[in-house]
Amino acid sequence: MKTDMRAMVIHQYGNHPVSEERMPMPAMNPNEVRVQIKAASVNPIDFKIRDGGLKVLLKYEFPLILGNDFAGVITEVGANVKDYQVGDEVFGRPRKTKIGTFAEYISIDASEIAPMPKGLTFEEAASIPLVGLTSYQALNEVMQLKEGDKVLIQAGSGGVGTFAIQLAKAMGLYVATTGSDRGKELVESLGVDEFINYREQDFSKILNNFDGVFDTLGGDNLQKSFEILKLGGTIASVSGIPTDKNARDLKLNLGKEALLRVASYKLRRRAKQFNVNYEFLFMHPSGDQLKEIAQLIEDGKIKPIIDKVFDFKDTQQALEYSTNGHAKGKIIIKMDN
Repeated sequence: MKTDMRAMVIHQYGNHPVSEERMPMPAMNPNEVRVQIKAASVNPIDFKIRDGGLKVLLKYEFPLILGNDFAGVITEVGANVKDYQVGDEVFGRPRKTKIGTFAEYISIDASEIAPMPKGLTFEEAASIPLVGLTSYQALNEVMQLKEGDKVLIQAGSGGVGTFAIQLAKAMGLYVATTGSDRGKELVESLGVDEFINYREQDFSKILNNFDGVFDTLGGDNLQKSFEILKLGGTIASVSGIPTDKNARDLKLNLGKEALLRVASYKLRRRAKQFNVNYEFLFMHPSGDQLKEIAQLIEDGKIKPIIDKVFDFKDTQQALEYSTNGHAKGKIIIKMDN
């Protein structure tokens, strides 16, 4: 029986290269399955974790295996798991305390996976979990949008944006997005209703009376987003500043709750000024939501958008390519096991 595996790890916070090392096989509990990972995807949260941007909220021990979603094959099933068996092809996003998909194996709670959508390759399936769940929860749980509502999805040609546009259209929403000329053809092929070239146009001067904004950029783009919402509208951000509500949801101590209350004060004040809502989205794993997403894919309403696939040994190159910020769709790491 294997006792160790190949993995891409970091030994400290900061913009340091990942290194390929032998790591112990992940331990399993009775509610988990062990999965041989066939492909994983690169996501912005990988850099936030690597650089220490989330250490106030999430405590990790080193050496740390990076990676936040995957597709693969179950090789072992915990005693309490009834819905899966060895050989099942699954995809998923582990909870934030058990990341580590840039590796040959992962142990993951059975509630955090779903059967892979029929007809997809492992690479295509691996592109879905994190962006799919983030988009689903932003549109449904945070903004609570309904058919006919208007939503701005920032950076539509990126990994999150390409998925969110398709999901929003499947929900019957009116979708505007921002991007450059390089991404216009792609987002229009996904059904976007209104495209704004951010190099030439200011979306805050063009859009108004929107029900929601899905902010993936932060900074000035987030500040301007408040201006286009109708009264009671909502911003769901993955690039802004977490709030004291996030601290309570994560059951952090009172000191960290106070710290985030201060850090997010200006954003919360701006939301109050415009009589709208601001919420930072900490996506949570959900096998049930992944099953809904898989059905949309099988029904032909959503398709994976992949920019480039890297071999496992080239994981650092994949990370560097992602930080350039020009990818159209997802960046995938393919295992060669």
